[in-house]
Amino acid sequence: MSELLVTADRGHDIPLGPVTPSAYRAFLASGEGAELGPGFLQCPSWAQVKDGWRSQLVGWGPEPESGGLSGAALVLLRQLPGTRKYFAYLPEGPVADWADPDIDGWLRPLLRHLRALGAFAVRIGPSPAYRTWTAARLKSATGPGRRLSDVLASRVDPLGMAVAERLRARGWQRCGGEEDGDAQPRHVFQVPLAGRGPDDLWSGLNQEWRRNVRRAEKAGVEVVVGGEADLPEFYRLLRITEERDGFRLGRSLEYYERQYAALNAEEPGRMRLYLARHGGETLAAHTMVHVGRRVWYQTGASASHRREVRPSNLLQWRMLLDAHALGAEVYDMRGVPSTLDPDDRSHGLLRWKLGTGGEVVQTLGEWERPLDGTANYALYRAFQAYLARR
Repeated sequence: MSELLVTADRGHDIPLGPVTPSAYRAFLASGEGAELGPGFLQCPSWAQVKDGWRSQLVGWGPEPESGGLSGAALVLLRQLPGTRKYFAYLPEGPVADWADPDIDGWLRPLLRHLRALGAFAVRIGPSPAYRTWTAARLKSATGPGRRLSDVLASRVDPLGMAVAERLRARGWQRCGGEEDGDAQPRHVFQVPLAGRGPDDLWSGLNQEWRRNVRRAEKAGVEVVVGGEADLPEFYRLLRITEERDGFRLGRSLEYYERQYAALNAEEPGRMRLYLARHGGETLAAHTMVHVGRRVWYQTGASASHRREVRPSNLLQWRMLLDAHALGAEVYDMRGVPSTLDPDDRSHGLLRWKLGTGGEVVQTLGEWERPLDGTANYALYRAFQAYLARR
C-alpha cells in the first residue's frame, strides 16, 4: 500500500501528442493500460456518437504519432458559448497505467496539451474500482432509509484509494463529492464471467430469476439478435419504459442509429440489439456493447403489457451466455442506484440486477479541475454555475 501512495516527482514527462485512429485502435487491441481493456466510451468511434463535441485522439509514448504507446485517450471538447474556450472531457479515460507511482509523468503533459487546445477545464474518469459489495451482502442489508454507504464493503481496492488520494493532492475534485454527480454511473453492477461455465452462471441466478427464465421459455418467448432496421421498435419501447418508470434519457432515435452505425463500422458486432418476441410482438429490446474482455448491457426497454411472460429475464440470460461465449471476463450491467430502501422506487432496478448474483462496484467516479490561469478559473466557476442551473 505504501508503494502505491508514492507521490514523489521524478521530473520525467512522457511525450504526448495526437495519434491516428489506426495507432489508437492498435493500442486498445493490445490490452495495455487497463486491467480489462478500455471502456467503449474511449473507443475512437464514440467521438462520432457525441454530436456537438469536437474530438481528438492522443497518446503517450516516445513517438506517439507512429505507435508504441503506453497510454491513450479520446478527448471530447465542448465549446463554452460566447468564448473560444473548451471544456475537455475524457469519458471513462484516459486509458493509462493508474498504478504508476509517477502519475505526474503523464498527467502533466495531458494538462499542457489540453491548455494548448484552448481548454479551460478537464474532466476524467479513472478506471480503478473503489469498493465492491456482493449480491449476498446487499440482499441482507436492505432497509428503510439505508444506502450503499451504510454497508461495509466486501472488498476495497487499495489502488483505487491510492489514485483518489493522488488526484486530491494535485487539485482534482470528485464531481458531486461522495454522492453521485457524474455523467457516467458511479455505481455499476457487474457479473464476473472469468473461470465460470454456463452451469455456474445459471446457479448464480437466484430462484426468482431461474423461475422467470423458465416461465418465459415455457410461454414461447423467443430471443433474437436484431439489426439497424429494428432500432425504431427499440426506441418505441424505450419511450414506453421512460414514461412508465419515471425517467427521461433525453436521447433521440437518431442518437441510437448513429451509435449503432459508428460502433459497428469500427468493428462488426461491437453493438448488438437483442429482441424478445412473443406471439409475433416485440415485448423487450436491449442493447449490448462488446470491447475486448468486457461486455456491457447498455440500454433496456420493455412493453407495459404481457409482463407476466418475463421477456426481459430471458433476454438478459441470452445476453449473459453470449457475453461468455465471446470470451468476456465481465458482464457489466451499467448503473444502479445507491439506495437500499425497498420503498424507494429506484431500488427495484438494483433488486432486479442483484438476482443475477453479481456485485455492485463503486468506481472512482469522475474528477475535474480547472487548468492553470486566472481566466480559466473564472470560466470554470461560470461553467459550474451553468451546470447547476441546468
